[in-house]
Amino acid sequence: MTAAYANLFSTIAPADFGRVAVLFGGKSAEREVSLKSGNAVLGALQSAGVDAFGIDVGDDFITRITHEKIDRAFIILHGRGGEDGSMQGLLECLGIPYTGSGILASALAMDKLRTKQVWHSLGIPTPRHAVLSSEADCISAAKELSFPLIVKPAHEGSSIGMAKVHTADELIVAWAEASKYDSQVLVEQWITGPEFTIATLRDQVLPPIALGTPHTFYDYDAKYVANDTQYRIPCGLDSAKEQELMDLTAKACEAIGIAGWGRLDVMQDTDGQFWLLEVNTAPGMTDHSLVPMAAKAAGLDFQQLVLSILAASVEESRG
Repeated sequence: MTAAYANLFSTIAPADFGRVAVLFGGKSAEREVSLKSGNAVLGALQSAGVDAFGIDVGDDFITRITHEKIDRAFIILHGRGGEDGSMQGLLECLGIPYTGSGILASALAMDKLRTKQVWHSLGIPTPRHAVLSSEADCISAAKELSFPLIVKPAHEGSSIGMAKVHTADELIVAWAEASKYDSQVLVEQWITGPEFTIATLRDQVLPPIALGTPHTFYDYDAKYVANDTQYRIPCGLDSAKEQELMDLTAKACEAIGIAGWGRLDVMQDTDGQFWLLEVNTAPGMTDHSLVPMAAKAAGLDFQQLVLSILAASVEESRG
C-alpha cells in the first residue's frame, strides 16, 4: 500500500455502524450476480464484527424495511430497482443512510444515454452513438455510423443484451434482442484496442485494471464465469498515460456526481485516445469482480474494502 491510499481504511469501530441491512438480489436481470455480491459483502461485514443482516429485495421489502431496526443500508443491488435511484429515493424518504451514490447520480449512471450526453456536453470523450427504437432507426444508424458497432440496452448492466454487429441485418437482429431487456436501445461505435476498468473509492481513483478476453468482448460470461479472462495490474500503460486515464476517470465521475464508490469502463483506440463507455454505481463484488482487485492493488483486502465503502455512508453528506 502507498501513502496515497492510506486514508481509505475505515477508522470507524464495527459497533458504531449500528444495525446494517445488506440489500441484494432484487428483480433485475442482474439478480444472480447481486445474490453472489450480497452474500460476499454480508459475510465480510459479519466477520468484521458489524451487526449486519441480509434482505433479498422482493415483494415483501417495504414491510421488512419498515419493521426491521435499520441504522444504515449497504446497497449491493445491481441494475434497475437498486442502482437506478429508486432504492436511494426510498431510503432517503425513510431517513436511512446508505452506501454509494445519491438519487441523481444513480439515475444518471444507470441511463447510458444520459451519461453519454452529460460527458459529451463537458468534452469528455465517449463513442458516437444512436438510439434505436425501430428497424428504420437501425438502417439510419448503419449509414451514419461505421461498422463494427456494439448494441446495448440503455438501462442494463453486466453486458446483458449486448452484441457486436458487422452488418445492417445483424444490427436489426441485435436491436430486437436488446429490446427484450429495455425499451431504449443504444448502438455505439466499436472502439478497437485495449479495455480498462477503473474503480473509485471515497473520491480516490484506484489503480486501473487492463482487461483481456478471448471472447468477442468483455461479456457476461467473461465477467462472471470464464477462467480465461486476463486482468493486469499494473495495467501496462506508461506513467503519463496511466495518470491521464486516472484524471479522466475522476473528471467523468465528478460530472455524474459519483459518491462512495463506483467503477468506470474505458476503451483506448489505436491512436492512444481514451473513450469512456459507462459508469457503475454498485459494481459487482463476486470472486470475479474488479473493484476488489483494484482495492487489493491499493492495499485493501476484501473486508477492508467493504468497511471502507460502509464508512463512506457515515462520512459523506448528500446534497
